Amino acid sequence: MARYSPPLLRRFFSCAASSVSPAGGSGAGKKNLVFLGSPQVAASVLDTLLAASGSPDSGFQVAAVVTQPPAAKNRGRKLMPSAVAQLALDRGFPEELIFTPERAREESFLSDLKEVKPDVCITAAYGNILPQKFLDIPPCGTVNIHPSLLPLYRGAAPVQRALQDGVAETGVSVAYTVRALDAGPVIARERFSVDECIKAPELLAILFDIGSRLLINELPSILDGLAKEKAQPQDDSKATLAPKLNSEESWLSFDQEAKELHNKGGLELVLNCNS
Repeated sequence: MARYSPPLLRRFFSCAASSVSPAGGSGAGKKNLVFLGSPQVAASVLDTLLAASGSPDSGFQVAAVVTQPPAAKNRGRKLMPSAVAQLALDRGFPEELIFTPERAREESFLSDLKEVKPDVCITAAYGNILPQKFLDIPPCGTVNIHPSLLPLYRGAAPVQRALQDGVAETGVSVAYTVRALDAGPVIARERFSVDECIKAPELLAILFDIGSRLLINELPSILDGLAKEKAQPQDDSKATLAPKLNSEESWLSFDQEAKELHNKGGLELVLNCNS
């Protein structure tokens, strides 16, 4: 099944859902937006979208949420929902409009998505490959918030790899999703100066906050089609990759220079940056 089952939800939550169907007011004349994301940084994006959809002059409503299935966490290995699913439920989002497919190519999920009639899909750290059958559904396209200045650092770990490289500047891009990895036309981007003491989780949160603001600013043009006209194709010759970190990269070799150790991505190193 693509959705949470009610019994599973009842095992995890005791909050009372408000009468929101879907989120964002009455929905009359509003475009349907489907949000896809999973971790906490994505939950912050969803929270921003839900708040914006409630504005009197909003042109969209959050019609459905797609996230990773519940996963075993903590010592008890109990199944727990993703941060995005938890946020949606805390905000009173209808349980039946939270989809949790194992794979986005599942026919049952794609059928459910078509029933929602999304005008646009927004992704932020979803963690699942989107097939062409998915991308063909929303007429206004699928748009992703990616925490790098595309075409730099395409891939699963752009923030960690940027810190590992010791960059002085990075940023966030709002771009259309195509079948190639993070290679779609860029609608908007914003630069951000990197403090040498910042850690990956903090920088990731900052970049997604900036990306949320960029997205809200660009949504009107995305929904009326003007964004497709102004979006800039990426220069593939300048692309760099940011593959997921592996366990071996967590090891420190003290044959390396101190700066190299400091820049190792994803590590919670505590250093005195004032010395």
